[in-house]
Amino acid sequence: MVKRYDTTKQWYAIHTYSGYEEKVAESIRQRADSLDMADKIFQVLVPKEKMIEVKNGKRKVVEKRIFQGYVLVQMKLSEDAWYIVRNTPSVTGFVGSGTEPTPVSDDEMEKIMKRMGRAEPKHKIDFNEGEVVNITDGPFKGFDGTINEIDAQKGKLKVLVNMFGRETPVELDSLQVKRV
Repeated sequence: MVKRYDTTKQWYAIHTYSGYEEKVAESIRQRADSLDMADKIFQVLVPKEKMIEVKNGKRKVVEKRIFQGYVLVQMKLSEDAWYIVRNTPSVTGFVGSGTEPTPVSDDEMEKIMKRMGRAEPKHKIDFNEGEVVNITDGPFKGFDGTINEIDAQKGKLKVLVNMFGRETPVELDSLQVKRV
């Protein structure tokens, strides 16, 4: 039985064991090089984005995987290219319907690339609007307030603090509050 393959250069999503994405990507690159498949397997990518995380009161820029357990491969789908990728250790299969791998749409790839290439890291704020927080720093230290607005881009929170019987909005850095 001869399978019909789409031999245009396209991106495909490969499912892997979570935590092995980098290892799988490197294995596919090495196998493509050693088996002379540079004309069929072009790029191997683990989509990541930069995020700002706060640990022990310090800001740190970290790279987080966008899709846990997935690696993207740009390739021309052929029997041998498919075989190499599919039989890489820790690869559980291609994303697609049935046995046929489905290419990732150009629109979706563009969104992923844009998300990966963003220069400004996103702040990781694990608070929700309406949540009651305690202010740990600044002129309102010791006050409790309710989160009214969250600006993830700037890492700021607008907290409503009850002063003299009325609620006053106070803009705070996400590092200046803690859960009650």
